[in-house]
Amino acid sequence: MIFPLEKTVKFTGNIYEATVAASHRAYQLAMTKDERIEENDGKVVSLAAKQLFNEDIQYRRIEDK
Repeated sequence: MIFPLEKTVKFTGNIYEATVAASHRAYQLAMTKDERIEENDGKVVSLAAKQLFNEDIQYRRIEDK
C-alpha cells in the first residue's frame, strides 16, 4: 500500500483536521498492534491515511465548550 497521494490532493475538506485524524488513527493502530500494519510493511501512518481518505473510517470534530 502506498500513501494515497492522489486522494490527498483531491481532498476538499480541512486538511489539518484530516491530518490530525490520521495521526490519531495511526496511534490507535500502533497501540492495538493491528495485524494490517504488517500487511502494509509496517507503515502505520500510510495505513491510517489510506483508511481515512478511502473513507474506511470516519472522524468528527469535538467542539470546545
